[in-house]
Amino acid sequence: MEELVNKASGMVWSLGLVAFALGAGLFFSIITRFVQIRYFKEMIKLLFDKGEPESGVSSFQAFCMALAGRVGIGNIAGVATAIAFGGPGAVFWMWIMALLGGASAFVESTLAQVYKVKDGNQYRGGTPYFIEKGLNMKWFGVFVAIVVTLCYGILVPGIQANTIAVGFENTMGLNKSITGLILVALLAIIIFGGVKRIASVADKVVPFMALGYVIVTFVLLIANASEIPAMFGLIISSAFGANEMFGGMIGAAIAWGVKRAVFSNVAGVGEGTYSSAAAAVSHPAKQGLVQAFSVYIDTLVVCTATALMILITGMYSVTPEGQQPIVDKIPGVEAGPMWTQAAVESVIPGFGSLFVAIAIFFFAFTTLMAYYYISETTLFYLGRNRNLKGFKVGLMILFLGMIYIGSVENASLLWALGDFGFGSMAWLNLVAILLLTKTALKVFKDYEEQKKAGIEPVFDPIKLGIKGADFWEEKVKEGNSKGKKKIEGKQAEPENTINF
Repeated sequence: MEELVNKASGMVWSLGLVAFALGAGLFFSIITRFVQIRYFKEMIKLLFDKGEPESGVSSFQAFCMALAGRVGIGNIAGVATAIAFGGPGAVFWMWIMALLGGASAFVESTLAQVYKVKDGNQYRGGTPYFIEKGLNMKWFGVFVAIVVTLCYGILVPGIQANTIAVGFENTMGLNKSITGLILVALLAIIIFGGVKRIASVADKVVPFMALGYVIVTFVLLIANASEIPAMFGLIISSAFGANEMFGGMIGAAIAWGVKRAVFSNVAGVGEGTYSSAAAAVSHPAKQGLVQAFSVYIDTLVVCTATALMILITGMYSVTPEGQQPIVDKIPGVEAGPMWTQAAVESVIPGFGSLFVAIAIFFFAFTTLMAYYYISETTLFYLGRNRNLKGFKVGLMILFLGMIYIGSVENASLLWALGDFGFGSMAWLNLVAILLLTKTALKVFKDYEEQKKAGIEPVFDPIKLGIKGADFWEEKVKEGNSKGKKKIEGKQAEPENTINF
């Protein structure tokens, strides 16, 4: 079974996908004139756009939900494996993928807002929705929804749960089955509360966990301040094969850097589209900019923090696939969270193991919340116009069951399943957003024109000739109707007045 999954994962994660993800990010960066850099200040400002309190979630809550999905064990274990198989230069290519991926995240999240739908007092949307409404390809949307539901509901959650369980077992000796039961109970309390509760938990936990992780990184950097220039020199020289030790690893550095960056920040994979659609904003491009910023936080801040902790303390080994170790500074220690634990322990003895175990718990737990929301959203898409109560309960039970199984199962199989799932979704989503490039550019141009005119951007798909944006069309018509009634009321007012 594991061998078969590894082969499938290898096929999906070929050099073709690496080139595709990099190429798409570069393409979107060029055609938007590097929106992810030009609008950096605007991204931060839009984070605190409150939106409509009576429906949806705020931009900040949607940002935190997306970041909850992005910041997971890929930020700890994934970075370690990138260095192990691609050398220190892989870190540089993770940075490049994050910068280019910001444009991909902008495009996919903007499209998610354009084609979202209203479900009671919340909004839903994502890749299947904009495929059906934007490309008029329902069969493709249904196929993607099935893949996403299977991936986030079954294949991927086990990686996060397993890493939490192993971390607490190594640190506290806690039995993995007990950790699994605790995770199931905590997640059940949150996900049964719906998207509002998920968003409420995310906007409190995510900023706290990211800040704590960065603070510890600074402590390690300060303790090894004299090594900082050499560390950055090693990263840059290794990235281009200029380092004598890692000269033959430029291909591996690019492949592993891009692969783990995509696994971590999921820009282009479509994961951020579901939380993006949940936000209440006046213009789709607003949430696109917010989600581009979340890619920076995930990779340029959290992933970089892990890499710097490992490299500055020298707690790593480099073993190209199928070869002997080039560097073996911590022999016998498997690439993963234990590298970060060793790094922190080298500076703060007695603190490293517990700190990393707690960090993993918060990173992975919030990711699991996001995974459930995504799988529920795609289930809603598949079962529209049907009573979904029974299906939702079934999904919850299946999802929580996979959390427990993942807690006690073999990690290598789970990683292979996760890689296969993310790789499959990346291919599908990248194709879809490339086909919808023209629409995304129309929306972005409209946003820019309104900003230059000094007015608050408001989206009108009818004016732009964008079809399928049903929610926004209704909103525009509703606004026009209210405006007309207001004008008529003012015109009628003098007739009802009495002059003395």
